[in-house]
Amino acid sequence: MFTFILRRLLLAIPVLFVVISLTFLLMRLTPGNPFSADRAIPPAVLKKLEAKYQLDGTLWQQYTGYLSDLARGDLRLSTKYLNRSVNEILAQTLPVSATLGSLAFVIALGSGVVLGSYAAVHQNGWQDRAAMFTALLGISLPAFILAPLAILLFAIYLPLFPVAGWGDLDQIVLPAICLALPFAATIARLMRTSMLEVLRLDFVRTARAKGLPEHVVIFRHALKVAILPVVSYSGPLAASILTGSIVVEQIFKIPGLGPFFINSVLNRDLFMVGGTVLVYSVALILFNIVVDVLYFVLDRRIKLDS
Repeated sequence: MFTFILRRLLLAIPVLFVVISLTFLLMRLTPGNPFSADRAIPPAVLKKLEAKYQLDGTLWQQYTGYLSDLARGDLRLSTKYLNRSVNEILAQTLPVSATLGSLAFVIALGSGVVLGSYAAVHQNGWQDRAAMFTALLGISLPAFILAPLAILLFAIYLPLFPVAGWGDLDQIVLPAICLALPFAATIARLMRTSMLEVLRLDFVRTARAKGLPEHVVIFRHALKVAILPVVSYSGPLAASILTGSIVVEQIFKIPGLGPFFINSVLNRDLFMVGGTVLVYSVALILFNIVVDVLYFVLDRRIKLDS
């Protein structure tokens, strides 16, 4: 297993190199510059600003200099937020986004697995139809629609939660639920399909023939196999929740990474965009490695080093 993880981490290096290079080149080739978005700047001042942020020289010099700083762990200064480094901004905002994303991930995974399994066990019954209608509704309502509706209902008409903010538990619950519901709906549909297939397999029939209680058949035997497609989906799911939190953080005024990423794109903040894309790319790679390891733990027939 250690060899597999090490090999995957080594293979991730060229992937990150390509992602970083494309991000840098696309941002630098975009018309305009980070300093003249709102006002005209005298050429002398612009030249000093470009020298300060190491954006003077040829494109190749800028690119190699940026890669050299990245190799030392220096993500450079933000061109939008005065005298604030990208490292500092990420250190302050990433824990907030990670907390919100982790809670949303748990809600999505737990509720999706339970709802999908419940629907499969009661196939073609009213419980199945109600569960799948709920899942369809969740898929049809993306976060940018669901969040304002949730604020209107649960923060204004029924003042159960604050409208916005961050810090207290009641300020975290509503945005986490809004972020999780569309993904929970997808997991529920995936889990239902997988569970229905597993319930028809021979080992489940054998367990039932032995007289085992239905809940033992479902939770001890069928669930372990049926959840494998959900585990496979959980890697991209975790990355999607992390990136999807950008919209939710903006709506609920959460001081996470999302608003900084949106503003950095709008203001051509090259180094803030580069740092955010790097974080999301590393997260996606790590999540996929964790998923592969979990797949091996749940199904020992899979060989990690094959």
